Amino acid sequence: MVDQIPQLFGTRYVCVFLFLSAMIDTVSTVTHYSVPEEMEEGSVVANLATDLGLHVKTLKGRKMRVDVVGNKKYIDINKDTGELFIVERIDRELLCPLKTTTYCVLKLDATIENPIRMFNIEVEITDINDNAPHFRRGTMHLDISESSPVGERFSLNNAADPDVGTNSVNNYHLSSSEHFALEIQTGRDGSKFADLILKKALDREQQAVHNLILTAVDGGVPTRTGTASIIVRVLDVNDNAPSFDKDKYIIDVMENSPIGSLVIQLNATDLDEGSNSDIIYSYSLYTSERTQQVFNLNPENGEIRVKEMINYEDFKLYEMEVIVSDKGPNSLTGQCKLTIQVADMNDNHPEISIKSFQSPIKENIELDTVIAVVSVSDKDSGDNGVVDLHIPDNMPFKLRESSDNYYELVVSEPLDRERVPEYDITFTVTDRGSPPLSDNETMTLELLDVNDNVPQFPKSFYTIRVEENNAPGALLSSPTAFDPDLHENQYLVYFILEREIANTSMSMLFSINPENGNLYALKTFDFEIEKEFLFHIEARDSGSPPLSSNVTVHIIIVDQNDNAPVIVSPWRAHGSVVEEKIPRSTDKGSLVSKVIALDTDSVHNSRITYQFLQVTDATLFSLDQYNGEIRTMRMFSYRDPRHQRLVVVAKDNGQPALSATVTIKLSTVETAVKAYSDMTEVPLEYDIFSDLNLYLVIGLGSVSFLLLITILVTIVIKCQKPKPSKAAPPCRNSVISEGNSTIADSTLVSNDAYWYSMFLAETRKGKMVVRQPVPKGSRYIVSSLPRGTGLTDTSGSAASTLQYPK
Repeated sequence: MVDQIPQLFGTRYVCVFLFLSAMIDTVSTVTHYSVPEEMEEGSVVANLATDLGLHVKTLKGRKMRVDVVGNKKYIDINKDTGELFIVERIDRELLCPLKTTTYCVLKLDATIENPIRMFNIEVEITDINDNAPHFRRGTMHLDISESSPVGERFSLNNAADPDVGTNSVNNYHLSSSEHFALEIQTGRDGSKFADLILKKALDREQQAVHNLILTAVDGGVPTRTGTASIIVRVLDVNDNAPSFDKDKYIIDVMENSPIGSLVIQLNATDLDEGSNSDIIYSYSLYTSERTQQVFNLNPENGEIRVKEMINYEDFKLYEMEVIVSDKGPNSLTGQCKLTIQVADMNDNHPEISIKSFQSPIKENIELDTVIAVVSVSDKDSGDNGVVDLHIPDNMPFKLRESSDNYYELVVSEPLDRERVPEYDITFTVTDRGSPPLSDNETMTLELLDVNDNVPQFPKSFYTIRVEENNAPGALLSSPTAFDPDLHENQYLVYFILEREIANTSMSMLFSINPENGNLYALKTFDFEIEKEFLFHIEARDSGSPPLSSNVTVHIIIVDQNDNAPVIVSPWRAHGSVVEEKIPRSTDKGSLVSKVIALDTDSVHNSRITYQFLQVTDATLFSLDQYNGEIRTMRMFSYRDPRHQRLVVVAKDNGQPALSATVTIKLSTVETAVKAYSDMTEVPLEYDIFSDLNLYLVIGLGSVSFLLLITILVTIVIKCQKPKPSKAAPPCRNSVISEGNSTIADSTLVSNDAYWYSMFLAETRKGKMVVRQPVPKGSRYIVSSLPRGTGLTDTSGSAASTLQYPK
C-alpha cells in the first residue's frame, strides 16, 4: 500500500497494491486510488509514473497510454509529468446508479512498450452530498374516515436521495398538527421511511380537510431537504341526526287560500355529507287523516301546501307532527310540531258600476258640472261590507255622494286642454275588511278645444339690421308666433299694421307672407335718407272669435360706404383749378390753405384723411392728414418757382375707400402781406372779401343753406299728427336720427338753428381765432378744441357767444 498526499483538492489517500507475476517479461501491477466525485476538469489524481517506479522521461518513448475499461474516458495521463488528471467531471450517481453498495470504482489499464508492460489501476469514486432528498410525488392524498381510531397508522411515500451513506435520507419532519404525528422507520438496508399516526379523533363536520407538510432531511454537511404536501380528506360517517330550525311552529292561514298555495317550507339540516346528509320529510302517526287530506307535505323539500279548500267554519285549528330522516346506513331522525290557525278573511270584492259618463266635454266647462254617476256595492257584511270610493288626488275632479252608495263626479277646477288633453280617471273602491279588498275601473275623459289662447311671439321686440342698397324682395326675418290651440284655432295669419311715415305707407316698404310670417323688403333702402323704421306685425288665429297679438319690429338700416367725399373748401367750380396767392415772404409754418371735405355716410365711413397726390416741391408744403391744413415747411427762396401746383386727395375710411381730389394752384407775390399764421389780430381795413375767403363763404353758405332746408323739412314732418289707427300703437317717426355732425378741428356748430355753419378758424398759442364773420346774437359750441383754450373773436362779431360743448 502506498499512501500519497497530493497538494491539490485537499488530502487524498491512494492505496497501491502491487502484485508481481512472472509471465515471460511482463509484470502485472494493480494500483488503487480514491478521489471524490465532481472534481474540476484538469485536477491531478496522482503521479502514476512515480507510483509505478517509471522514469518520467521514458514515458513518451515507451508510448504510455491509459484506457478506461467499459466507460467514458474520465481520466488520462500527462506524458510529460506522469500525472493522472481529470478529463471530464465525474458524477458518482451517474457512474454507479445502483445503491446496492457504497463502493464505486473506475477501472483503468496503463500500457507501455519496450518492453511491453500492462498495469491495472482502480480509482474509487467517493460520494459527496450534492443531491437533495426528493419525493416521487409532490402531493400525497389520504382518505381517512372520521371514525378511525386513535393510533391508526398510515404509510407515506418515502423520499429518495441518489447520494449514499450519511449523505442519503436521514430523517423526516411533519408540520404542526393536533391530529397527526410522525413515526420514523429504518429498513434493513438502512433506508428511512415515515408512517403517519392518528393521535386525535377526527370530526369531518369540524374540519373536512387537513393540509400537512412532510420534510425529508439527509445527513450530509451541509444538510439538504425536500418537501411534499399531504392532503388528508376526512371521510364522513353518519354520526349527526337531522334537525329543524325550531321544535314548534305556529302558522296563520287565511280561509279560502288557493289550492297549492304555500303554507310553510320546513327547513331541516344534517351536518353529514353525501347520502348521510340527504333527508326526507314525512307525517308522524300522530297526525290525523283529515289534516293530511287538507295539507300536502313534500317529502323532498319540506313544503307544506294547501291541498283542499280551507273553511274557517269547519276547522279553526290544525295540528301535525313532521318527522325528518336521513338516508345513511343507520338512519337518524328528528321531529317538530306544527300548529296551523285558520283566520277568517274578507273574501268578497267590492263592485263598481258606471251609471252615466259624459265624454268628450269642452275645456271651458263650468265648475261643479256633473260628468259621471257611479254606484258601488259589496256582498260582505260588517266592516268587510263597508266600502269607500275615491279617485286620484291630482285631478281637477271630485266625488260627491248623492245617496247611499251613489256618487257624482263633478268638475272642481278649471280645465285646460293645452296642458292636459285628456284624463284617465280611475275609480277605486275599497272595503274596510282586514286585509281590505278593492276594485277599480278606468274611464277616459277627452277635452274639446276652444279658442282660449292668444298667439304668442317668442320675443316682444325684434331688431332687424338691413344693409342699405339691399335687393328688393330680399327676406329680412321670420317673426313667427305660436298658438297652442288645435285645428282652426291655431291657424295663424300675419299682417303689418298700417301706418304712414312721411306720407309713405309701411305696406309700400315691406311685405309679409300671411301664412308663415316671412318679412320682405319691397324697395332698396338708402342709409343717407332713411336710417330706421318702427312698425308692428300682428298674428291672428282663425278661431271664433279670432284672437291676435302683435310684436314691434325695429328695422335698422346699416350704412355702406357708397358716398364719396365732397370737397367744400376751397370752393371751385366742377373740374376747375383753385387758384390762390400767397406772399413770397410767408414764414415757416404759416397756413396756406385748408381743404375741407364732407361725407354723408355714417361716422365710421365718413372719417376723412388728407394726402398729397401731387406736389411741385415736397420740401415746401406740409399737409395735416386729419384737418386738411396746408402749411409752409420753410420760407420761399429765390430759386423756388413762382407757381406751385398741389393736388390733394380726401379719402374716407370705408371698405373699399372712396376719395375726391382738388387741385390748388399757388402763386407767390411780392406783396408784403402777413401770412395767416401771423394773424393774431386783423386790422379793420383788412379786405375780408379776398378771393380765398370769397370762395369759402360761397361754398359754406351753399352747403349750410341746403342742410338748413333739410332739417326744417324733417322738423315739419315730425310735428305732423299721424292718422289714428285702431290697432297701431302711438305714432313714432320712421326716421328717428337727426345728424349731429362731427366736423374737423376748429369748427363752429350752431346750436340754436340746427344747421351747419363752417368757419375757417385757427388755434394758436392756446386761443381760438375766428376769421370769418358770424351772425350776432347766435350761440356757438366749439367742437374738437381742448378745454382751457381761450376764445378770441377777431371777425367783428363781438356779440356772438362761443362756448365749449357740455
